[in-house]
Amino acid sequence: MRKLPAKLASRLYDAAELIAERGLDGTKIDDIAEVTGIPKATIYYHLDGKNGVLQFLLGDMLDLVAGAVGVAVSGDEDARTRLQAAVVAQLSVMLEHPFLCRALVGDLGRVARLPELTLAVHATFFEPIERLLAEGVADGSLRQVADPGTVAMSVFGAITIAGLSAAAEGPHDDPAADAARLAAGISELILDGLATRG
Repeated sequence: MRKLPAKLASRLYDAAELIAERGLDGTKIDDIAEVTGIPKATIYYHLDGKNGVLQFLLGDMLDLVAGAVGVAVSGDEDARTRLQAAVVAQLSVMLEHPFLCRALVGDLGRVARLPELTLAVHATFFEPIERLLAEGVADGSLRQVADPGTVAMSVFGAITIAGLSAAAEGPHDDPAADAARLAAGISELILDGLATRG
């Protein structure tokens, strides 16, 4: 895959709605070219056809998540507060790009076979959350867990499924408010659990 010029990259987001509606298998490269205004030859030059388009879009969204989560986890607050901010950050990015999330749901099996995206998710989310878990033990805002990697993966899974479900409902009038509402429920589950108080 060649480096995609920024001017073309921004136009590729127009393909997300098309892929969300039809699925990748039901979308032709001619359709992508038409909706984005990018010539088919240019798409093939920079990307590996429609698979490359989906891979680019998901990679770009992961970059956005990485930036938002990075800002959230680097604050001066205690680790618990920064973990809550990371939940809101990821959900906000997802709800700002509902068509891309719907495309992801439609082609989840295909996405799972992209090892570079798996590595990107690990670096984007798992590692910062694992660090927050350790920092939370150190600052007293979070308890020690036996397996931080599994906990980080579970946090990511909870956020991702909630975000994908909300995005599948369609565009949101106020993505930030909806992200905050979802984040409150997820944070309650993650941080307080379901056990009764003893």
